[in-house]
Amino acid sequence: MGKKIVIVGGVAGGATTATKLRRLDEKAEIVLFERGEFISFANCGLPYHISGVIEDRKKLLLQTVEGMNARYNLDIRNFSEVTAINREEKTVSIKHVQTGEEYNESYDVLVLSPGAKPIVPPIEGLKSANVFTLRNIPDMDRIKAYLEDNKPKNAVVIGGGFIGLEMAENLVHAGVNVTLVEKLPQVMGPVDPEMAAIVEDELRKNGVELILGDGITDVQENGTKVVLESGKVLDAELIILSIGVRPENKLAADAGLDLGERGGIKVNEYLQTSDESIYGMGDAIEVTDYINGQPTMIPLAWPANRQAHIVGHHINGRKIAYPGTLGTSIVKVFELTAATTGNSEKLLRRLGIPYEVVHIHPLSHAGYYPGAEQISLKVIFDRETGKIFGAQAVGKDGVDKRIDVIATAIKGGLNVYDLQELELAYAPPFSSAKDPVNMAGYVASNIVDGTIETVQHYEVDDLIKEGMFMIDVRTEKEHAQGKIEGTKNIPLDELRSRLDELPQDETILITCQVGLRGYLASRILQQNGFKVKNLTGGYKTYFIFKNKLQ
Repeated sequence: MGKKIVIVGGVAGGATTATKLRRLDEKAEIVLFERGEFISFANCGLPYHISGVIEDRKKLLLQTVEGMNARYNLDIRNFSEVTAINREEKTVSIKHVQTGEEYNESYDVLVLSPGAKPIVPPIEGLKSANVFTLRNIPDMDRIKAYLEDNKPKNAVVIGGGFIGLEMAENLVHAGVNVTLVEKLPQVMGPVDPEMAAIVEDELRKNGVELILGDGITDVQENGTKVVLESGKVLDAELIILSIGVRPENKLAADAGLDLGERGGIKVNEYLQTSDESIYGMGDAIEVTDYINGQPTMIPLAWPANRQAHIVGHHINGRKIAYPGTLGTSIVKVFELTAATTGNSEKLLRRLGIPYEVVHIHPLSHAGYYPGAEQISLKVIFDRETGKIFGAQAVGKDGVDKRIDVIATAIKGGLNVYDLQELELAYAPPFSSAKDPVNMAGYVASNIVDGTIETVQHYEVDDLIKEGMFMIDVRTEKEHAQGKIEGTKNIPLDELRSRLDELPQDETILITCQVGLRGYLASRILQQNGFKVKNLTGGYKTYFIFKNKLQ
């Protein structure tokens, strides 16, 4: 027999590791322990079965114990909880959750893929029968059964991250009135506030009551009353807890393995823990942020699958380093798609890393072809080098491929100049001759070149209060329909003939609808001796931001 490899936990990390190991070594003895019944399931699809969008439950079950054992010659033991790691003996202690049987199992190599568990605050009322978290198939079954048996009219979803957003949408689809409570001042924490505001508007348009900047303090009357920090009390026939997750680290901690500040299992570039015969992966480990190099926790499916590949190879003698996690992610919220990759503006600001930002609002494909939808795209980059730090996009169509292209560009070491050079597929139903990614590259490159200076939406009001002169180069009709207070309206096509209305001795701020006409105006004024700054993203981005504040 070859090496004996014991894997703790199934799904993306553990099950993928097991199959990779078998493909690399037909003689290895591979034992996989899973505490629950299901060893491989589509956990990202769980909310959609609850609403009936995914009708067939079986489609979520990717592999069965019998099927994987037969195809890959594995020893899979479900309903088996690993309760301890005995590092000196190189054994793990097992307890069968149904029979109570306990025994030890030896290993040459141990792989930890226990995942992360939902955070549940220490509130007695959260033990009520109508309170649920969503992590696995049994959780999904319980929520779906509760909906069918009790037919709740209203629900409170606590937490506005990815699971909270998906559950809010799917509960609405199931005919439930939903209130979503988020302690932060925005939903979807990985993106910046002005981008999250577009998602928040979509939630409200679809009947979700949104309570931001307010947290839960108590649950009373058998789970039917949710008390918030503000003192507000919400009626709740159903409560979904989606506050976040924390790594399942008890096994590692008890075994004396090194943990990070947030409890993630510390690993090296080959995913080895502080014990080189023990590997860690997935939601349980601390990773390196691909952009800023800091330790972080990013519980997503792609990293777990990639880490499984790396671990399988390293156990078999091939060294592939894990370079860190970029955090590319996406969520559907009713008719909108919101996606992000790399670092956000607020994260870079907190870390003290200098950056520059552009906002653009192009159409998803050629405007003359039916069905074009506006995309709000934000790119964050280094003003000196053009290095791309991150990007965010929200819209009804074409969001996913733009973020995927930029994520690929980041991994390929491309900068904002290179975004101009990307030759992307174009036909009117799919894109424009200048794709939104190209457009972002052009706008960002202008800043790096020094061709244009910009201001951000959150800076405008203070600058106007300080007395800076600002012009709006949209049409009179557009200006009348909504404007930044204190701006002077000079339509772009009239600008050259009205230069005498502008101050020569101070910097002029320029705005338009989305930034393009502002750029054209800035070029006219710069070449006529004026100092100017353009509002990136124009009035649209400013309006989204102001509307959120109100």
